[in-house]
Amino acid sequence: MKNSPKQFAKEALTVTWYGHSAFTLASPSGKTVLVDPWMENPKAPPGAKDVAPVDLILITHGHSDHVGNAVEIARRTNAKVVGIYEVFLYLQGQGVTGAEGMNKGGTMSVNGIKVTMVDAKHSSGIDADGKVVPGGEAAAFVIEFDNGFKVYHAGDTCVFGDMKYIRQLHKPDLALLPIGDLYTMGPREAAIACGLVNPKYIIGMHYATFPVLTGTPEALKKHLPAPMRKKVYELVPGQPKSFSA
Repeated sequence: MKNSPKQFAKEALTVTWYGHSAFTLASPSGKTVLVDPWMENPKAPPGAKDVAPVDLILITHGHSDHVGNAVEIARRTNAKVVGIYEVFLYLQGQGVTGAEGMNKGGTMSVNGIKVTMVDAKHSSGIDADGKVVPGGEAAAFVIEFDNGFKVYHAGDTCVFGDMKYIRQLHKPDLALLPIGDLYTMGPREAAIACGLVNPKYIIGMHYATFPVLTGTPEALKKHLPAPMRKKVYELVPGQPKSFSA
């Protein structure tokens, strides 16, 4: 008999941060989603790129610190890889047979996991053979698991007013938001994003990878209203954390 969302309702989603914007999201039914798999970033634990199993890889945009180790992990695990159409074309050219393209506003279902591509404000050039080739636009994802738990991975972005529609349409339980500053929004902008999306849980990302990425979870909390500060969780790279729906 097929499991229903109600059977998984009280089970937790397991989130593991690998530094920068790389996460695995493990569903109650055992499906694993890997997002922006730069698994050799300076904050990643040893052996991170050997992560397994992986059912689905999501790539928010074409920059090398987000495409990361996607090609080798996809070849090793046979995971499907999803990105905006131009990133898909690049991956296909690299021999990733399980690559699939989509675009903003679109939704697909992969092994019971519902993936919607939403907007992000950033650039998306792809580093290829010493040149930068067009990578379409930067994007973000809302990922809905079999127990109904929804994760918003914002990719690289600044704050923008239409984040309110992500809240209205998707009501994410968990928001993974860049806070490092310089190349993405910093804590002050991220605090506004938290108010626009209003998730149950908040995790900062894309910070402390390099000295120039100065934002911190503590700085984010300082810019949040007191009731929202308790929603912020600071993860340690490689150490899983469970979140209930």
